[in-house]
Amino acid sequence: MTAFAHFKTSGYLAAIGLLLCSACLAPAQAQSVAPTPAPAASAAAKADTTYKRGDHITLNFNAADIEAVARTMGVISGMNVVVDPRVKGQINLVSEKSVSPQVAMAQFLTSLRMQGFTMVESAGLFKVVPEADAKLQSAAVETSESAPKGAPGGQITTQIFKLNFESANNLVTILRPLISPNNTINANPVNNALVITDYADNLRRIARIIAALDVSNATEVEVIELKNAIAVDLAPLVTRLLESGGVAGAAPGGAAADGGFKTTVIAEARSNSLLVRAANGARLAQIKSLVEKLDRASNQGNGAAGTLRVVSLKNADATKLAATLRAAMGAGSAGAQAAPGAGAAPGGASAPATTTGGQVQADVATNSLIITAPDPQYRQLREVIDMLDGRRAQVFIESLIAEVSSDKAADFGVQWQGALGKIGDGAVGLLGTNFGSGGANIISLATGAALGTALPKPGLNIGIATQYEGKNVLGALARFLESSGSGNVLSTPNLLTLDNEEAKIVIAQNVPFVTGQFTNTGTGNGAVNPFQTIERKDVGLTLKVKPQISANGTVKLTIYQEVSAVDSSSASSANGPTTNKRTIESNVLVDDGSVVVLGGLLQDNFTGNTDKIPGLGDLPFFGSLFNSNSRSRKKSNLMVFLRPVVVRDAASSDRLSMERYEQMLGGMKEAQPAPSQATPINEGPVLPALPAKN
Repeated sequence: MTAFAHFKTSGYLAAIGLLLCSACLAPAQAQSVAPTPAPAASAAAKADTTYKRGDHITLNFNAADIEAVARTMGVISGMNVVVDPRVKGQINLVSEKSVSPQVAMAQFLTSLRMQGFTMVESAGLFKVVPEADAKLQSAAVETSESAPKGAPGGQITTQIFKLNFESANNLVTILRPLISPNNTINANPVNNALVITDYADNLRRIARIIAALDVSNATEVEVIELKNAIAVDLAPLVTRLLESGGVAGAAPGGAAADGGFKTTVIAEARSNSLLVRAANGARLAQIKSLVEKLDRASNQGNGAAGTLRVVSLKNADATKLAATLRAAMGAGSAGAQAAPGAGAAPGGASAPATTTGGQVQADVATNSLIITAPDPQYRQLREVIDMLDGRRAQVFIESLIAEVSSDKAADFGVQWQGALGKIGDGAVGLLGTNFGSGGANIISLATGAALGTALPKPGLNIGIATQYEGKNVLGALARFLESSGSGNVLSTPNLLTLDNEEAKIVIAQNVPFVTGQFTNTGTGNGAVNPFQTIERKDVGLTLKVKPQISANGTVKLTIYQEVSAVDSSSASSANGPTTNKRTIESNVLVDDGSVVVLGGLLQDNFTGNTDKIPGLGDLPFFGSLFNSNSRSRKKSNLMVFLRPVVVRDAASSDRLSMERYEQMLGGMKEAQPAPSQATPINEGPVLPALPAKN
């Protein structure tokens, strides 16, 4: 089987080459052969049939190897063509009449595309590769200003389309079905551009579609001045009508959207105007008509004296805000009356002074303001109210109180007693040492032993007893004791409060303290009526703080923190318990989220006590038999840390609360009792799981 390529030269057709089909040759001959003159051609004919680049050709490839055809097309077009080893198969490429090399190459690319292959250009080298890999190997990148008009239609290339009006993300969903499955389209929201990799002919079609969609339909910003209505009241109403579809053509889910543009209505309180940017001129005309109908004078009211209006507050306190507004209006009226000519009415009559005490009243039940004022003054008041009625930031304050204590004590002593004389002597001498008191004193222990009530002190007690008239008498006592103790106390009180509002948290016991008492101790017949007066005080942990957020994000904190506890050694004292109290009262400045140390206590106490016999107690080695030593050391470290976190919106507050909720829920689950058959109560209380959010 053969395939011929004919070239048209000087008005006639001449066969100049023979391409041997790889299917008909031995493996050693499976290659394309460059066109050569026919053996029977004469010298003149040979000169006339020499192929010149650019001449028209006739294609006749029937079941030819793709690699052989690709090399021949490279010779015809003058391009360096290589074939990827993964490109295998045969191709049919036939033209009924002679065509130019450009058309022949276009037909070749089309045939490759039908079999899942394509050609890409990289540094002047044209590679025939599988279509799925073309987007990774194509080096040709074009912009929308220089579209690939000259590139062959079947060649893979990458083009960047920069959009001026339309949103790139919106066009991705529209254009993706028009892109070949193996090629890509991506949007860059930063510079509003599209990056598309596909065949050149398809990119030209997509370029025309983008040009038709990327047009300016939105109007310029229009300023609508209001005469009677209040801009801050009218803007939410118009926006709500647009969102609900009250204006023709409005799209749900936002102000009317036409062609990807969103109609926006913003109130400008200072000039009492509406700023409108519509999707198109028709939408702008509809909004103007609606505003004109709503911007009408009220039929109620009493002229210059003003009209009653009710303003509902969202965040501010109506009582406090009313007092603030009355004070501001009173200061303004006083200044106006002090000015020359102020208060003069037309015709020369003096106008009565305006009283401001009743112009702004607060309704506590609905947290609203009742305002009586003319329209110009009411607009000024509304501007002030909107500024003061904003959502206030909150401050979450984490306090950490860490206390570490360590106690060590050691006792060592030797005591002994002995009698001098014999039984029956009228006088008996005593010789010995005697240190300490109670259970540490040898005399007390000897007396207790005779009565059967001996209670030695804790530690190692070694004694020697002798019998005297049938009784055991303690003659020597050695005592050794070393004790140590440590404590680690950590408290983390937390609270959340509004900016510039004081908050307080108390975690304590209410301990009674006796402040007075009376007892009738007479022996007469009068009734005995003892009584006591008791005062209860909170003993524990108290945190009181007032935060103030500055414009640069730092937080000023006015802090009072107290940590108190009852001294256990004085719990049963006749005069009442003794409390240990640590207090910090300070003003600090902290960055949002930073940790600051408020104060602390570093204490190290040492106590030593020695009882000894003079002279004998100082002897080397033997002096230990004549003395008693006790030592103790106590160290305590107390530090108070604080960390404020500014919570500016509802999302931050919800996230903070949910983190603490999940933390507490996890702790309760871990603290569940182990299953037991003997004690069938195996469940403890657990917080309910949070509902899933939509």
